[in-house]
Amino acid sequence: MAIKTVLRMGEPCLLLKAAPVEQFDTPELHILIQDLEDTMLHMNGAGIAAPQIDVSLRVIIFGQKPILNQGEKESKNPRYPNADIVPYTVLINPVLKPIGTETELDWEGCLSVPGMRGIVPRYVRLHYTGFDQFGNVVDRLVSGFHARVVQHEFDHLDGILYPMRINDLKDFGYTDVFFPNQDVQDD
Repeated sequence: MAIKTVLRMGEPCLLLKAAPVEQFDTPELHILIQDLEDTMLHMNGAGIAAPQIDVSLRVIIFGQKPILNQGEKESKNPRYPNADIVPYTVLINPVLKPIGTETELDWEGCLSVPGMRGIVPRYVRLHYTGFDQFGNVVDRLVSGFHARVVQHEFDHLDGILYPMRINDLKDFGYTDVFFPNQDVQDD
């Protein structure tokens, strides 16, 4: 498998509605997931969607795998040490349903929008369903950072990048300008 080049804002594949996966547990799907994982881990991302590596399929991965040699059950993303732990998840053909109407504003970045950050509204609580790479059902109720990450990655499947969700463009700019004394990286 391989670390792939992440497309940047403006690339046509990032603006398309991705196609659903029709078959599970195929060699091609396993290779795609491994490529997504390798790329996300290489970039310390919180998640990544197939369109970001120029594959227009409804496949996202997010969260952190445990560091087994350290005996951990779960591990935090080094770029988000203060965020709640999000379990490593492969989510194919996802369906999202907000629970309630409460939203919150928070900073987001994106591997496809390097060097920039913006304040984005997202639902606080969420129910999502879909499938893993073997066709097993994934069904979760989540909140907080977990819900934000899922919504961000899901948007990629519909051709939406986080700047399209920003309410006020004064809340969008270069990371090093907004956070001059911090080591803040892209998602």
